[in-house]
Amino acid sequence: MAVFFMSDGMTHDPKVPLRHPEKAHRPDNPSPPKPAWIRVRAPVGATVGAVGALMREGGLHTVCEEAACPNRGECWTRRHAAFMILGDICTRACAFCNVATGRPGPVDAGEPERLAHSVATLGLSHVVITSVDRDDLPDGGAAHFAACVRAVREGRPACSIEVLTPDFRGKPGALETVLASAPDVFNHNLETVPRLYPSIRPGARYDESLALLAEARRLSPDLFTKSGLMVGLGETEVELAHVMDDLRAAGVDFLTIGQYLQPTLKHAAVARFVPPEEFDRYASLARAKGFALVASSPLTRSSHHADRDFEALRKARQAASLAQ
Repeated sequence: MAVFFMSDGMTHDPKVPLRHPEKAHRPDNPSPPKPAWIRVRAPVGATVGAVGALMREGGLHTVCEEAACPNRGECWTRRHAAFMILGDICTRACAFCNVATGRPGPVDAGEPERLAHSVATLGLSHVVITSVDRDDLPDGGAAHFAACVRAVREGRPACSIEVLTPDFRGKPGALETVLASAPDVFNHNLETVPRLYPSIRPGARYDESLALLAEARRLSPDLFTKSGLMVGLGETEVELAHVMDDLRAAGVDFLTIGQYLQPTLKHAAVARFVPPEEFDRYASLARAKGFALVASSPLTRSSHHADRDFEALRKARQAASLAQ
């Protein structure tokens, strides 16, 4: 799963089944107390409730809820939601991820139509569609991604569409299937530096994720490409700089950088909370390396302000074209 996560700080009721039974055997990994700059208000209000009701009515899942995103209150107040397709059970068990691991159910053929209806009801000008990892499917869920893009395009033609995909484990034709549906933005998060992949993202391979982004750029040169990183897991600034270089070599336009937040004590611990001024330094470094757009702050997430960022990306490309 390619998103960021946080803990709600609650203790587990032993009478309630664990959301992450695959992690139950792990020892507790306490994180440092959250600093003041990481705290946000709980999502409340009539609009927040209405968005949640719309998701329940449509039988849809959102990254906002499944990832316990700290920005849910802000985004849902603006009637924005990031949709998570292909169910709420992931076939991988990444150490940072709040999505449950297990054996997913069958693909819901009616989901694209219901998703498109929700996008139209919310009046979205830009939508982010992501998914759980579906290593159980022959195409990794690529055809379902494409069906969702086409349904949204048909139901709301003026809406720009951003897909945040898994790596598809190199399944032949998967990337081509998604790109054939013509999304406006192709996003795949590297999440962390190569050294930390074995402990943080053991089901994935850094080089494969990087190659996916490069291939998306090669196959669709006019497509906007995007990736995201979590910090606070023990990476160094030198390692982050190397990842930025790799992303630029792959032709990635837009980089997001946000603070990792531990979902439960069984997940990877936060090594440190990165101060806001350090995020500013990362942003300056990334811009100097040639990214068209950079979002870097403690609460930055892949889909946060994605509508505004897409407009900024288009303007940045237009300006670069005029300057040539």
